[in-house]
Amino acid sequence: MSRTRLHTSLRPGETPVCDRSTGEIRVPIALYDLDTHQGDTSLVMSRREAEALFASLRAALVPVPEQRTMRPEAVR
Repeated sequence: MSRTRLHTSLRPGETPVCDRSTGEIRVPIALYDLDTHQGDTSLVMSRREAEALFASLRAALVPVPEQRTMRPEAVR
């Protein structure tokens, strides 16, 4: 059984663009097999998909503050 080594990276110096007529978001990416460049393409998402991805990335990148356990006050 072979192990896949494929991955993608953002293309350096390029930024995502929005097609204002359709609302699609296009993210320019480079495709790699391990560290060997295999080609370039764009990840195309609807606005809704892009918003869901943004929310997931934000949740993954911003640590959630630990909840402190409230200690009951000492009984007098």
